[in-house]
Amino acid sequence: MSHPYVRNYVHLIFGTRESRKLIKPPIEPELRKALKTVAVQYGIELIEVGAAEDHVHLLVCMPPKIGVAVAVRAFKADSAKQVNEAGHFFAWQQGYAAFSVSASNLDALTAYLREQLECHRSRTFDEEFRSFLIKHGIRASSATVTD
Repeated sequence: MSHPYVRNYVHLIFGTRESRKLIKPPIEPELRKALKTVAVQYGIELIEVGAAEDHVHLLVCMPPKIGVAVAVRAFKADSAKQVNEAGHFFAWQQGYAAFSVSASNLDALTAYLREQLECHRSRTFDEEFRSFLIKHGIRASSATVTD
């Protein structure tokens, strides 16, 4: 083959520094705009953004030449910078989670990400995060979102 044929769907999750509830209505539109800008700059297809007050979920399709760690670093650094330049205090935690997503699960995950605020009326980010770790076979006994 003369060209790469790649469809790498990835679910990214990362939280605000110290799990502060920073993603409020005045900040959320700026944050979404910043995340879209980063995706365009890096050739990443941003399929969906799910935001709660203390974290975001991104469903992306990664291009073959960019690693997940590079993409996450760009999403976090560039979005924080743009939100701060818009006059809001904003910072991300150091860590993140990244899970592969099969094409058959895209619709279900997209629907879940669109309902983030509703989801977090009954479950904390820490509980949600642990459930994703367990679902993907990552030992979660002592993991918290503030690690």
